[in-house]
Amino acid sequence: MKLKNKYFLLRHGESLSNKYEILSSWPEKKEYPLTEKGRKQIEKIIPKLKDIDLIFSSDILRAKQTAEIISFKLNKKIKYDKRLREIDTGIFNGEKVYKYYNFFKGKNKFIVRAPKGENYRDVKKRILNFLKFLEKKYKNKNILIISHQLPLSLLEAEFKGIKEKDFFKKMTPDKKIKTGELRKLN
Repeated sequence: MKLKNKYFLLRHGESLSNKYEILSSWPEKKEYPLTEKGRKQIEKIIPKLKDIDLIFSSDILRAKQTAEIISFKLNKKIKYDKRLREIDTGIFNGEKVYKYYNFFKGKNKFIVRAPKGENYRDVKKRILNFLKFLEKKYKNKNILIISHQLPLSLLEAEFKGIKEKDFFKKMTPDKKIKTGELRKLN
């Protein structure tokens, strides 16, 4: 897909859910705000964002707080979009991360869903629908997308031509976007 806009992907700053290895998706069962480290991560990248025209963000607290810091410094409005939310982890929402991963041992995360949750294909579909929406609505804009590791990693993999069957081999933990990390999509 040839893009009409320039996209910058930003994973929210470190939050308490990251620090304590707790899954936090929608609806948020408990608030997990940014940590002091997370706030500093975002403050540090603001100079790289001076040419941003539009800010879109997930409406989950850690992403909202990230967007608010940037919005305040750049004097730009934020548009929240639920398509940018973290994967719906279903019954594992609010639980320790290891429980979710134990459930998926030997299972294909692109096909299998956590009970009452989404699979990776669901997330990929909604993040790509969001990008198509932006492409229809805007032209020649520098757009910041603030989201979470999985949606951003799936979006990035799509534009690198990484197929589902190769996702886990090529998008290893060391290659996935880190908290407070900014990347260009195109």
